[in-house]
Amino acid sequence: MTARILDGTATARSIRQELQEEVGRLTARGIRPGLGVVLAGEDPASAVYVRSKVRACAELGLHHETARLPATATTQDVSARIDDYNRREEIHGILVQLPLPPGVDVDQALARVDPGKDVDGFHPANVGLLVRNRPRFVPCTPAGIVELLERHGIPVAGRHAVVVGRSDIVGKPMALLLLHAHATVTICHSRTPDLAAVTRRADVLVAAVGRPGLVTADHVKPGAAVIDVGMNRIEDPALARALLDQERLARFADRGHALVGDVCYPAVREVAGHLTPVPGGVGPLTIAMLLRNTVRAAAGAV
Repeated sequence: MTARILDGTATARSIRQELQEEVGRLTARGIRPGLGVVLAGEDPASAVYVRSKVRACAELGLHHETARLPATATTQDVSARIDDYNRREEIHGILVQLPLPPGVDVDQALARVDPGKDVDGFHPANVGLLVRNRPRFVPCTPAGIVELLERHGIPVAGRHAVVVGRSDIVGKPMALLLLHAHATVTICHSRTPDLAAVTRRADVLVAAVGRPGLVTADHVKPGAAVIDVGMNRIEDPALARALLDQERLARFADRGHALVGDVCYPAVREVAGHLTPVPGGVGPLTIAMLLRNTVRAAAGAV
């Protein structure tokens, strides 16, 4: 068995084409959806993510702004930028890029965002609505995964889903969305004994822990849908040989680094029924869902 590869880039492209029509309708009514980003600190990955999000906004015709703050930023500094975005009518969605510098209280910053502009879905009010299955804005990565499963006809209802990872950003909301879709859900984490014994029961397996190659073929039930959320930079040649196929291994030899997920792609591909690649799997969908949330926030502000 060789897994069918789930192309997140193509799926995200389809979503953005659908959003283009909605943006056109809003623009005809004099409304241009707007996203305000708060970027604090010098985290290289955050800078890359923000550039990708800003570029996606520009391609879709959305208004976008980025408030850049130094690594010395305080909670008050971040809050002031959020308050400014909260007040302004042309900003419909607010994204506080994580991680924030050590001097910033993350919970306080996220709670400062107007829940009606919280397009990341992290405000406590929006988390509560998601728990009750009355979501206003759903965190973008889990929302993108659900979209991917639905658009590829992968059933969830009545299936056993296992989520490896319990973060507030991916693991917990992912488990809730799968539960609301009528799956039986198990959440695993660093203290789960015999992880492979649990994950091998999964019809749908979501790996979101940030450990390269954690999920091997031994962790996967034959025919399962495996969704890899991990995004890890590796530079170790031995690790590269274990986690990369021959084509990517050749590129690794030239560059000295590569991005890999939490799943050992070459091995799991021979067992799973469906598998997302890294890169090109979940990442593009995360951005597509951010755009969709922003457009919906603009539509709701009418």
